[in-house]
Amino acid sequence: MKPIGYWLSRTDKALTECMDGMLAEFGLTRTAWQVLNVVRDTPEATDTDIRTALAANVDAATLAAAVDTVLAGGWTARPAPGRLALTADGNRRLADVEQRVGAFRALSTAGITAEEYGTAVSVLERMTHNLEGR
Repeated sequence: MKPIGYWLSRTDKALTECMDGMLAEFGLTRTAWQVLNVVRDTPEATDTDIRTALAANVDAATLAAAVDTVLAGGWTARPAPGRLALTADGNRRLADVEQRVGAFRALSTAGITAEEYGTAVSVLERMTHNLEGR
């Protein structure tokens, strides 16, 4: 049996590659989609809000590129310096992306019960808390 670190790295890579492929037609990546979620959930999100929310998921350069992507693609705009907000068109297009993300989630969890998924997330969360506090 391979150790958990092996599977964590391989799973994250597979999740990113698959999601990037499924979102490519929208001009998005997994990280850009995550940025859009932060902006949707935090109206007029600050750049700091976005960095804080996604710091554990991605490096600064990848995050900056994702922010540039959603701005250039018209998904978001800067209503004030250092702030991002969804555009009306971005909000509308995000609904189409959500359907694709739903398909991605179904694919990634095929054959996994809700209980198994919950257990996996719970175990990983506890492992993370055990190690982050050291």
